[in-house]
Amino acid sequence: MSDAANWVAVASAEHVAIGRAHAFMQVGHGKGAPLKRLHAGDRVAYYSPVRVLGIAGACQAFTAIGTVRDERVYQGQMGDGCQAFRRDVDGLDADEAPIRPLLQALSFTRGKSNWGYAFRFGLLKVTADDMDLIAEAMHAQALAFA
Repeated sequence: MSDAANWVAVASAEHVAIGRAHAFMQVGHGKGAPLKRLHAGDRVAYYSPVRVLGIAGACQAFTAIGTVRDERVYQGQMGDGCQAFRRDVDGLDADEAPIRPLLQALSFTRGKSNWGYAFRFGLLKVTADDMDLIAEAMHAQALAFA
């Protein structure tokens, strides 16, 4: 088994799509400190509670999955002139997967009525088993380690 860590990052589906298109990830509205917890080869999946930040419309699905490419944390230019910290990610082709069918299977949501609380900090370390379940639900089994 690999010693890579497994993470769930949180962002709107719209923001995840931008990162996926350009092979990077951001968390916490561009904060750098959380990204320093990740390392090359770590597996990361994105959970999107909403489709568009600030607009009503639940998504509640895993919307991207991949592996952290290298150790570099850098700042990238955002459209509004702000800079945000980023990590490069090698994404996998995967389907969006609703979280509700997984709630009783994932260790961080199992038996919890307020399961969304686990995502409050924007980056959550999860078990390899949890990541394998997410990858399978997203039809991205290539991400599972032997």
